[in-house]
Amino acid sequence: MEENLGYCLLGKKEEIKLLLIALISGGHVLLEGMPGTGKTLLVKALAEMIEGEFRRVQCNPDLLPSDITGFSIYHPKEEKFIFRQGPVMTNILLMDEINRASTKTQSALLEAMEEKQVSVDGDIYPLPQPFLVLATQNPIDFEGTYPLPEAQLDRFMMKIHIGYPDQAIEKDLLIGNGTSKSIEKIKGVTNIEAISEIQHKVEEVYVDEKVIDYLLDIVSQTREHPQLILGASPRASLSLLKGVKALALIQQRSFVTPDDVKFLTPYVFCHRFIINPEARMDGSTEYSILQSILENVKVPKGLEK
Repeated sequence: MEENLGYCLLGKKEEIKLLLIALISGGHVLLEGMPGTGKTLLVKALAEMIEGEFRRVQCNPDLLPSDITGFSIYHPKEEKFIFRQGPVMTNILLMDEINRASTKTQSALLEAMEEKQVSVDGDIYPLPQPFLVLATQNPIDFEGTYPLPEAQLDRFMMKIHIGYPDQAIEKDLLIGNGTSKSIEKIKGVTNIEAISEIQHKVEEVYVDEKVIDYLLDIVSQTREHPQLILGASPRASLSLLKGVKALALIQQRSFVTPDDVKFLTPYVFCHRFIINPEARMDGSTEYSILQSILENVKVPKGLEK
């Protein structure tokens, strides 16, 4: 899976690994990057690779919640209301430029992301499984946008930044080894049933109690840090635990190490932080604060396999 996605997004091995971690641990992902860096293409390629149902929603201020969840329409012949499914009824939902949708429309995703269901006119409709929301946003385009509220951000397991490729990679892209033929190469790599089996395997990965204590020490430090107004939530703790299990499985291990926690923590925690204004003016960032926390928290030693 990792190799085939590499055909799609050249030179982004770490970003691809993070996306696969989210996929097999059942977490949603916020992809951030400049326009034209391959965010949408990466999501489309992932959907092709796993042979799942794929829907794309291009967000704009006119988008309504029912445009995502679906709506009930009266059928005169049958004399009853019939539910018309929205694009959320899929395995992989791409919310392109999610910050262009109004806050009311963004909130339509909250139930789907957390409970894997939608409620329309008092009826509950379960979503297909597995279900994954991949949302993109541009970090510099603020005109006509609606920043994601903290409650929405907390439902994204990870935030992955897709940066520009280096010059050598971009040269290969221009010569012809880039994305124009990439999606054709990755069709039929795996399927939804196999992904579901892998997700069950993730739950079997062993996590030592010392590693859990180490994770919780980091979480506690984020909540008590003087430069942070908002630290990591219990949902963030659970997301990190699922993520490190998936990372261990990808690396062909049946157990989690403290290094797994240190590697994944920035991607799971940083987008959830709120820095106080004084710290922001002093040049502190979410990442720099988290790195100082990781340096101060004692790493457990002598773990038994």
